[in-house]
Amino acid sequence: MAYPLAPTVPMAHGPRIPLIGLGTWPMQDEEAADAVAAAIEAGYRLFDTAENYGNETGVGRGIRRSGVAREDVFITTKFNKEWHSYDGAHRAFDASAARLGVEYIDLLLIHWPNPGQDRYVEAFQGLRALLDAGKVRAIGTSNFKPAHLKRLYDEGLTPHINQIQLDPEHTRADIREVHAEYGIVTEAWSPLGRGGPVLDNRLIVDLAAAYQRTPSQIVLRWHTQQGIVATPKSADIGRQKENINIFDFQLTPDEIDQISALDSGAPVGLDADEFGH
Repeated sequence: MAYPLAPTVPMAHGPRIPLIGLGTWPMQDEEAADAVAAAIEAGYRLFDTAENYGNETGVGRGIRRSGVAREDVFITTKFNKEWHSYDGAHRAFDASAARLGVEYIDLLLIHWPNPGQDRYVEAFQGLRALLDAGKVRAIGTSNFKPAHLKRLYDEGLTPHINQIQLDPEHTRADIREVHAEYGIVTEAWSPLGRGGPVLDNRLIVDLAAAYQRTPSQIVLRWHTQQGIVATPKSADIGRQKENINIFDFQLTPDEIDQISALDSGAPVGLDADEFGH
């Protein structure tokens, strides 16, 4: 059967991106190829990988195996601190494009700011040159804090998207305010929580029962109704179908607020001022 595609959200001066995608960490190449091919059949068109995941080759293989046209999929990948320079961003693009087996990349991200190295501005200048050259369709950042984004903005550089850890217990209101101010799309990694209890929360469980959905579907709908791009990861076709089958119901504004109120105030797992690869 044919499955409906996820709706998309526009990026400022960039292409539209699907609201739901498939995360691929920590899959290896073979598993990633199988998962991507299955996900395409289930209606996914956004795929999230990274140099550091070590599975770009598998992601590309899965896309080609599916038979879907290249222009009908949206590929995101990210590069490491080794390439934090103007020329390095170009070399990172060349290497990722070769592993993916593509001529262009839809969205290329700096994976971590690594402020101790202090070269992410140069790296983003390289990204903008790649954008101007048509080698990438959109550019962005991952795990950047407000101060890192402000540094870019002050240099006349604005990401199309910033991918951050975000879930109902870590709503990241401070950084989302900066995103709104600068016109940056918010994308969530680990949108269902990193092994936390959010899916067992009584509010989530009760809403799932009321809507005859699963807790995961409730949380993903909370993301997408707010315009947050979510990339849950699963190699299981049943779970993939469950995660994307969320666009035929609506949470109420009050329910969105109730879920947002689950924010624990606890810090996210990895501090981007200290951690990065």
